[in-house]
Amino acid sequence: MNGSLHRELGLTDEEAVSIERILGRGPNHLELAMYAVMWSEHCSYKSSRVHLRRLPTEGPGVLVGPGENAGVIDAGDGIAVAIRIESHNHPSAIEPYQGAATGVGGIIRDIFTMGARPIALMDPLRFGPPTDARNRWVASGVVSGISGYGNAVGVPTVGGELEFGSCYAGNPLVNVLCCGLLPKDRLVLGRAGGVGNLAVLLGSTTGRDGIGGVSVLASAAFTDDPDAEASKRPNVQVGDPFEEKRLIEATLELLDKHLVVGIQDLGGAGLTCATSETASRGGVGMDVDVEAVPLREPGLAPYEVMTSESQERMLAIITPEALSSVLDVCQRWEVRASVVGKVTATGRLRVLKGWDGEVLADVPAASLHEDAPVCYRPMRPPARLLDGDGMATNGGVPTPPPPTSEADVAHDLLSLLADPSWAFGQYDHQLFRNTVVAPGADAALLRLSAPGVRAPSGSPARGIALSTDGNPRWCAVDPRAGTRLIVAESALNVACTGATPVALVNCLNFGNPEHAEVMWQFSEAIDGMAEACTGLGIPVVGGNVSFYNESRGTDIDPTPVVGTLGLVDRLRPGTPTPALTDRSTVLLLGPSSVSLAGSRWVAECPGSQAGGALAELDLELHSRLLELLAALVNERLVDGVHDVSDGGLGVALAEMAVKSGTGFRVSGITGLAELFGEGPSRVLISVPPANVQLITDRAGAAGVPTAALGTAGGDRLIVEGLLDLSLAEAEAAWKGALPTVFSAP
Repeated sequence: MNGSLHRELGLTDEEAVSIERILGRGPNHLELAMYAVMWSEHCSYKSSRVHLRRLPTEGPGVLVGPGENAGVIDAGDGIAVAIRIESHNHPSAIEPYQGAATGVGGIIRDIFTMGARPIALMDPLRFGPPTDARNRWVASGVVSGISGYGNAVGVPTVGGELEFGSCYAGNPLVNVLCCGLLPKDRLVLGRAGGVGNLAVLLGSTTGRDGIGGVSVLASAAFTDDPDAEASKRPNVQVGDPFEEKRLIEATLELLDKHLVVGIQDLGGAGLTCATSETASRGGVGMDVDVEAVPLREPGLAPYEVMTSESQERMLAIITPEALSSVLDVCQRWEVRASVVGKVTATGRLRVLKGWDGEVLADVPAASLHEDAPVCYRPMRPPARLLDGDGMATNGGVPTPPPPTSEADVAHDLLSLLADPSWAFGQYDHQLFRNTVVAPGADAALLRLSAPGVRAPSGSPARGIALSTDGNPRWCAVDPRAGTRLIVAESALNVACTGATPVALVNCLNFGNPEHAEVMWQFSEAIDGMAEACTGLGIPVVGGNVSFYNESRGTDIDPTPVVGTLGLVDRLRPGTPTPALTDRSTVLLLGPSSVSLAGSRWVAECPGSQAGGALAELDLELHSRLLELLAALVNERLVDGVHDVSDGGLGVALAEMAVKSGTGFRVSGITGLAELFGEGPSRVLISVPPANVQLITDRAGAAGVPTAALGTAGGDRLIVEGLLDLSLAEAEAAWKGALPTVFSAP
């Protein structure tokens, strides 16, 4: 075997030997390219699979768990919810607009592949500091790509995250979540079956865009070399949202008419992935004719046809008898449809040049998918977390915050305020007119309905809540405890809308897995997620791992992102949002224990400092809080509600004030640690005075601590003894932070 070729394709010498052993001979160029893309980190999860198995994936409502295109949850009334989250980090670093746009297109296809109508997108985003012109260019391009594709294809973007950190300067994180609804009887899986059935390629033509994208981009670090960056641009796919819209409608009609046996999105690794995965899952083989694949440009080599990641393509498995009906549906929606494969009983994936022509590749289908290699990579805690005996510590002794004046506190608080409307304002969040709680709240709330997907007549209106959350600062201090806190926060966010969390998906963004410290961070994060999800009874129904997030030899901070799905049994008017009501009482539900370790205040305010451990999470208390809070919201006993997270009580109170145009006066917060410290299981509620005793009694019965902080009203933000700030100043800082930096030359 040519040693340099397999290495150029990203395969190790050991993997090359394994391929020869599987085939009983040396692979040809096409076969080697197919193994290279399918055994890449992106497709095979070879470094992460051994750890992902520790996550809880089963629950009473789980219809489809990890391993398919999307997870699916039974929502009752004959309706199911499909949910998925993916990353498009590396393509977005090279071509921000197209990288983000095709990330949106890909995640939408994952949803309607399951038979679901996509109804909502969320986009957790992280960029380098916006004071740098290139970081602003990347961020602006990504936000434009998301809005350009999502708005055009007709799927609303209802929330997400927008954060900045120095570790993302050369490696932005572009994670995209999509949720969809389907009648349970329309659910179809991505597996082939029935010897003699046909594989029909639906959608766009195949070109050179995206060839080798997952192996070239998702397994490569970024450098300062502009020529190296430019050379990667052909690996970034190009999207067409109008083609995708037609493809959505054609696919859902095919599934409604039960014309499809199985169906798979063509994403990473293109036809190689779709054909091998559907065959492997179904325990069958498949013959593929590369000459039957419609091409965007002439002269594509077979390896280019099989590994192209051209967008807006699906592979449908159908019976020969259904072909005429399938073609009629596709013609009506102006969607291209071509028979490119046939299901066989051999268990092998064969690539042919003409149905009766030369066999260009012949490999066991399962060897590309289920039998891909598993890596047991070395793991080691970072040196800064090891004590003299080589044991992991929690990061050192806390450093008390320095004494400061009210003016300094006000300055710090203002520097922590930022309205994400700069991004959200570019997204259409009211498509389908389903959005009950719009972007900017703790979670999005939508009606549980979509065109063609509705509850039986007479059933109460129901809803779904969605939240995406991550906190690399916590995970940099302690990836296990930090990930526990992230899961808890995401569950609390959906409870703020009155929803009960029922499922979780994850997007695990980490550095180079060949670094032992990164693999230790990853393993610890998985254990933290497993502990929190098990304790809260939330199954993990799918996810994505993004490794090799590094630039200039430096790994990003560990950034696990979770998306949580919640259900609301009965929608009522007036769902409370993060706002204060004049003359209401401000209550804090939850414990008083916080920590400045990993806090946003320490990270962003010069002169602040604190080490030590993160605040402890009591999963039993958190479960009781989730149940209590959802009940209080659903019974409309509170006027406003807001999770206390980044920036602690200071930022949470200020955000409620600026969003409602109402100030506050609170007391009992005795220092900076209490004002800016962060801890789990804490939520602020704005309560009519007549309901205070009732809520206090309910909280006491549930074993949830309660503290009355003060009263809403007036035009100042007052924390007695610490802060006295005008509401106008806070509003100006909140609204002006992002527009100011993004209008810089």
